[in-house]
Amino acid sequence: MLIKAQLMDERAMRRALTRIAHEIVERNKGTEDLVLIGVRRRGVPLARSLSAAIAEIEGCGQLPVGTLDIAFYRDDLSTRAEQPEVIGSDVPFALEGKTVVLVDDVIYTGRTIRAALDALMDLGRAQRIQLAVLIDRGHRELPIRPDFVGKNVPTSSDELIAVNTTEYDGENSVLILQQEAE
Repeated sequence: MLIKAQLMDERAMRRALTRIAHEIVERNKGTEDLVLIGVRRRGVPLARSLSAAIAEIEGCGQLPVGTLDIAFYRDDLSTRAEQPEVIGSDVPFALEGKTVVLVDDVIYTGRTIRAALDALMDLGRAQRIQLAVLIDRGHRELPIRPDFVGKNVPTSSDELIAVNTTEYDGENSVLILQQEAE
């Protein structure tokens, strides 16, 4: 894969997450009964960043953050060459009566979010579920639309969006990658 373009550096990611944090607080009229759940992997550090940004905006403690592992909920398990790495979900709070903001790095076809919704339903019945993504690249195959988007990026199907986070990649950035011509 070749780097085609850098869409966001660390400052741009911080600005986008701060804007999303403001939108979450505004739409929910504050933070009461609000929790964040990141889709493993890169949705988790994004959820933690949103929690910190919301705490700063509202002058309150950080919102509870959970981790959702969707490995067994994917609809492509039988077609994947490698077996998924299962780490497990970590949601140390009850979902009942809560507004859950599900956080992921990129939304593409919508299938990952469908799997995340199935996994979330197995953990309890939230009052409401909202979706926050850093990048919406289009190409939906399922009727799923995020409530909060950092950046809309039209892409072709042979491009890949790589969201890098300090926790996993040593830096915060968003790149468009292009498959190399054969």
